[in-house]
Amino acid sequence: MRGVVLATLATVVLAHGLSVRNDDGHDHGESDWWEGGVFYQIYPRSFKDSDGDGVGDIKGITEQLDHLKDLGVDGVWFSPLFKSPMADFGYDISDFRDVDPIFGTMEDLDALLAKSKEIGVKVILDFVPNHSSDEHEWFEKAKQGDPKYRNYYVWREGRRIGMEYMPPTNWVAVFHTPAWTKLDGETHYYLHQFDKKQPDLNYRNAEVKKEMDDMIRFWLDKGVDGFRIDAINHVYEDPDFQDEAIIDENLPPSYGNMYHNLTKDLEENYEIIYSWREIFDSYKEKDGQTRFMMTEAYASLEDLMKWFGTEQRPGSHMPFNFDFIMSINSGSLADDYKRLIDEWIAAMPSFGSPNWVLGNHDRPRVASRYGRDRAAGMAIMEMTLPGIAVVYYGEEIGMEDNRDITWEDTQDPQACNTNRDVFQEHTRDPVRTPFQWDSSKHAGFSPENAIDTWLPVHPNYEEINLAAQKEDPNSMFKLYQKLIQLRKGHTFRHGDLKTFVLTNNVFAFTRSLKDHQTYAVAVNVNPFDVDLNLKDLGEEVGKVKVVISSLDSDMKEGDQYDDVQNLVLGRYDTVVFELLPSGGAIVQVSVLLLIASVLRNIFA
Repeated sequence: MRGVVLATLATVVLAHGLSVRNDDGHDHGESDWWEGGVFYQIYPRSFKDSDGDGVGDIKGITEQLDHLKDLGVDGVWFSPLFKSPMADFGYDISDFRDVDPIFGTMEDLDALLAKSKEIGVKVILDFVPNHSSDEHEWFEKAKQGDPKYRNYYVWREGRRIGMEYMPPTNWVAVFHTPAWTKLDGETHYYLHQFDKKQPDLNYRNAEVKKEMDDMIRFWLDKGVDGFRIDAINHVYEDPDFQDEAIIDENLPPSYGNMYHNLTKDLEENYEIIYSWREIFDSYKEKDGQTRFMMTEAYASLEDLMKWFGTEQRPGSHMPFNFDFIMSINSGSLADDYKRLIDEWIAAMPSFGSPNWVLGNHDRPRVASRYGRDRAAGMAIMEMTLPGIAVVYYGEEIGMEDNRDITWEDTQDPQACNTNRDVFQEHTRDPVRTPFQWDSSKHAGFSPENAIDTWLPVHPNYEEINLAAQKEDPNSMFKLYQKLIQLRKGHTFRHGDLKTFVLTNNVFAFTRSLKDHQTYAVAVNVNPFDVDLNLKDLGEEVGKVKVVISSLDSDMKEGDQYDDVQNLVLGRYDTVVFELLPSGGAIVQVSVLLLIASVLRNIFA
């Protein structure tokens, strides 16, 4: 009898000793489909060209949607596909309810939506509310003097100086030109905060707001799963049309030398997002499926948090967090990473979800900003932090900027509005080059019989391409697959975050969840090896096992370390460790001996 009792208790103790590592399948709170998700941004001109004209298209995207399924992403966001003269490559929309012929037809888009639903990838379209194209029917009628459509845009009488008319304010466009343009034979100017072919819409006119409300419903009715809303903090401007202040009076007025408190971040911008969220949520009330809203605004942390709204009046599900693009660089220290992450988490409302973005169509690629040897580490950090991660097309294979694009090949209006001496400082073309599918002609982006591609393919495509990386178990693509799978686990979806700055300029954080595995992520931001003591994360840290590491790390998946106080973290290495039970067998034996002693006393 005593032997049976002891054996039974031993079994119970051993089971409980391991339970901290067992996955009990508990959901730890309901998650919506977008929470903790990975979204993939496609720049349609550059993803896949199906017809050989050198420009990516919808059929090409549909042909390659299985790549997104293989990668494991939850949703895909497309830069604009709408009808456009392409003065700003789709961000100048001439018809908000139609597809541009360069990308295909509405039937092609319907087929893409059907395929995406079949493979379980949500589709997010780009919505550009601030302006239309000057070739939109509304603006054409406005130019002809139609009073209804004239009021769809922002017009002001010019300042008369002698016999000449000058712009009504000193406002400068983002694209480095005056923000006002006068039509021939008129004394009025129209506002454009971007290119002159992108006249600003007048949201103080209720009819404009209704047009956009109806446009949102049109696309949601077609089956899209949400919108990424472009440059939303530019939608309203100062109704009194005052001049903006100059930062440095000793320098000439320019976009970078002016405060923009009169043309950005006005309170009305937030209200319009809250009203659009009501439309989104009305669809969820019908069928239970969330329509997802992303908002783009380069703004202060305080202003970014306003996009979330309140629990009573919610706004954006995901105000883009550009800290890893704008506030962190290759020279940043561990303190910088900790500060920015902590600030975002602390500022965020309790009902919000954080998000992390390494790159987009407007900023240099992560592999170029940090270097190829650091891109993998940045991906590991992004994917193991809580919340949503966004992958810009090509990041999953380590694509880099093509800085060899000449002035003659430059397409970006932001650069074309400058000159050959300074265009490299402003061009976004290097980050928009064709996706590198394989080592064939045109990197597999266009058929081999295509004459050329809209932008030159990066010269390194023979070395860096998806086909090669699918065959290489130690490639960036394989790393992304593992990371996306890892973050689907309970700890990374629901777990707590604690951040640390360790000795030797190492940034680290832990992800923990009761009754589930605990992980530690260590990021060496130094260009040299450093000593690492994981006891600095807490005395309870015992043995560890490597789960994932950056590509050149000496620490490999599955490696275990008993001595966590004397580890060596390689230059720029990022490593995910699973924390194992400390001294498990010794503890279990000690407990068994104690129980045996107690039982002897009981039965004696």
